[in-house]
Amino acid sequence: MPSCPPGEDFRPWITASSQRCWQPGCGAVAQKLLAQRRPRRSFSDPSIRALIILCASLAVVLSSISICDGYWLLADDRLFGLWHFCTTSNQAELHCLRDLRQAHVPGLASGMAVARSVATLAVVVAIFGLELLMVSQVSEDPRSWHRWAVGSALFLLAFILSFGGLLSFLTLLRNQVTLMGLTLTFWSEFTASFLFFLSAVSGLHVNSISRTDSVTHPWGLPAEF
Repeated sequence: MPSCPPGEDFRPWITASSQRCWQPGCGAVAQKLLAQRRPRRSFSDPSIRALIILCASLAVVLSSISICDGYWLLADDRLFGLWHFCTTSNQAELHCLRDLRQAHVPGLASGMAVARSVATLAVVVAIFGLELLMVSQVSEDPRSWHRWAVGSALFLLAFILSFGGLLSFLTLLRNQVTLMGLTLTFWSEFTASFLFFLSAVSGLHVNSISRTDSVTHPWGLPAEF
């Protein structure tokens, strides 16, 4: 019976002789050689993925704070928000109303309901995406790349929803919007939307590179093996 040739490259021998090797120790030797040939996971890949998760977490926090506060625009003595409309008179305390129709802006009440619903849904989608990203790094099963891809896709959806909420708000109050009137919470939501997009694109790109390398050369061996 044929035995494993000592001192030679095992890859062509396995490819040519795998059908002729019946010796019990041959398979064990081949597996041992395969284990020795497996490259260690590079330091850059988990580091980049950790940065993506950190960026995504920051985006979720910023968006949550921005939506909970909700005051995005200050125009003269009026403060427009996702949930309330406030007025001030003679530097007195804010007088806030939940009925946005009191602002006398056409379509503000219904349009703001859509804007805050879309923005809130973006945070919910991003939380599920963040969970998938973290789970994919904890587990080492073959489906980890799929969880990472789905999580990145959810962040792309979160970006679309978040940016849609911003555009809806600006469109409804286009006659009152000024650059200096936009509040810090508005710019927090804008930053979160950008981070959603950055996390999604970076995650999909990193995952595609890792997946391609894994399929083409899983252990540094030819694709046909």
